Amino acid sequence: MSRSQATQEFVPIKEVRNGMIVLKDGSLRAVIMASSINFALKSSDEQGAVIYQFQNLLNSLDFPIQIYIQSRRLDIRPYLAQLKEREAIQTNELLRVQTREYIQFIKQFTDSTNIMSKSFFLVVPYQGALLTTKSAGGFFGKSKKTKEEQELQNNETIDELIGQLEQRLQVVEQGLSRTGVRTVRLGSEELIELYYKLFNPSEATDTAGQ
Repeated sequence: MSRSQATQEFVPIKEVRNGMIVLKDGSLRAVIMASSINFALKSSDEQGAVIYQFQNLLNSLDFPIQIYIQSRRLDIRPYLAQLKEREAIQTNELLRVQTREYIQFIKQFTDSTNIMSKSFFLVVPYQGALLTTKSAGGFFGKSKKTKEEQELQNNETIDELIGQLEQRLQVVEQGLSRTGVRTVRLGSEELIELYYKLFNPSEATDTAGQ
């Protein structure tokens, strides 16, 4: 067994389909990215309204959700490269000097301060048992279905579960919108990137200026 195969055994994800994560145990996960709000800058009445709406959201849920906050050091180098390009093509000498001084200021500031970027996610689950070749045969563990037929049945089951998970996502999204939080669902590509960074933290760096 290769090292990559051994590592994959510890990853609970079976596949990513239509913006949904299918786990090996048959359950599904969807991930919503949420914006932040300037809670401290709001008036006491506005803060109370936000808390009240968030409380209503939590009370309306009959399923668990996971709140995940991702904090990463911001890579400022691409932004500095853009500034240097602007400096090189700048025809006004005064603006060129100001751009150069601004670049030096950014360098010194980032060297002395850890600038972190934060992303907020909500993981919405749906538990459902997928049919397998072994379980489809009843108590005797035998199945009359071919592998292709069983795979088709599993796919149909997943599609049904995705429909149920969609309803949960709508509840969460509507509840968050009432608090002033904007949301967006992660698609398949975004999910793959997110989980790749989770399982490979040494390669995960947020980049500024992109």
